[in-house]
Parts: sequence; C-alpha cells; structure tokens
Amino acid sequence: MKVLLVEDDKDLAAGLVKVLQTESFLVCHSARGSDAKSQFTQFQPDLVILDLGLPDIDGIQVLKYFRSQKKETPVLILTARDGLADKVNALDIGADDYLAKPFDLAELLARLRVMTRRLGTASSSKIQVGNVVLDIAAHALMVNGEAVRLPRKEYMVLKTLMEEAGRVKTKEMLENNLYEWGEEIGSNAIEVHISNLRKKLPEQFIKTIRGVGYTVSRNDNQ
Repeated sequence: MKVLLVEDDKDLAAGLVKVLQTESFLVCHSARGSDAKSQFTQFQPDLVILDLGLPDIDGIQVLKYFRSQKKETPVLILTARDGLADKVNALDIGADDYLAKPFDLAELLARLRVMTRRLGTASSSKIQVGNVVLDIAAHALMVNGEAVRLPRKEYMVLKTLMEEAGRVKTKEMLENNLYEWGEEIGSNAIEVHISNLRKKLPEQFIKTIRGVGYTVSRNDNQ
C-alpha cells in the first residue's frame, strides 16, 4: 500500500518513513506542498499523511487540491495545530482523520489500520490461498503449517498477488507497489523476487501469464 507523507520536519519525516516501511507501506515523502501536489498525481497514493504547517503552501490548500482531483484517497492530518476550529475546518474540507502533535506512534499506526480497513484492503489480518497463509498483522508466512521467512520486498510482492488472487498483475504494477518514488529499479528485479518466492511456495502457486504478468489463483489447485 502506497503512502504519501507530506511533512517538512526532516527528523520526524525520516522516523515516520522508517516506521511505515517496517509496516510494509511504500512511502513517498514530500517536504513542500507544491511537490506534494505533483506527487499526488504521479505517485497515486492509497493514503496521505498531511502536515498543515508547510513552508510554501498551507496544508489546508494542499488538502483542497487533493479533494479537487475527485479522488477519495483517505487523508490523515498530522499537525501541531490542536485547536478545535482547525480540526473542524480540516474535517469539513475533506480530511478523514486528524491527529495533533505530539502524538503516540502506536495511535498513528492504529488510525492508519482503520483507514486501510475502510479501503477494503485489510478486512482480515490473514490472507489464505490453499495451504499458504499470509498474516499481514504479523508479517508472517505459513506454508503447509510451517513458518517461512521472507525478505521485505518478497513479502510485498506476495502480499500484492495474494490480496488480488485471481487477477493478473503486470511487472509494471508490481514495480509500482514495490519501489520507492524515484528509486532505481533493476530490469529483472521482479523476475528475481518471483523466482525466490517460487522456491519457498508450493509448485505452480505463482503462475506466469506469458506476455502479461503473474497471478495467484483463488484456488491454488486451479
């Protein structure tokens, strides 16, 4: 899941990026409102964490821009403005949640989980296809009842395929869900991840659709 983090405090942003990546979010960070506008269009995030006190444009104006794009992308306001009027104004304009600084990290993550559930991408903490079970909350994989360790990017590839079992994901789709905005991508990176995953999963669990991409069947016996 892709998150656009709009925060000008470098230390806070660096810490949040690290934590969000640990939670398997793909993060695009912007310190300026003007950059956030372009990244919103190009990165196409699933969630936005938005500070209001930005150096170039007030965060409220950035929020208005997001909503003008006719997209329902959930936006969580994370700001030092803790007044009731500020909160009401942001929510009225279209923010989905509002958390004042200083904040507890556990609460922020809990609120993000609520937002992902609303998107319908985390209705259950476990995704099961046949004898393969992916526990999103624990970041754990079980194959035939045995735990299998996965590097972060292999986990994210498998999560994307299992969340949309039955649908074909192209190489480009997987790259967009896997790599940071602007990160250099090896020409065969996805193929390498798929190859490594296949060694840890039942035979033919991940199927190649020649000339199109990869898929996991809803029923792994198909």
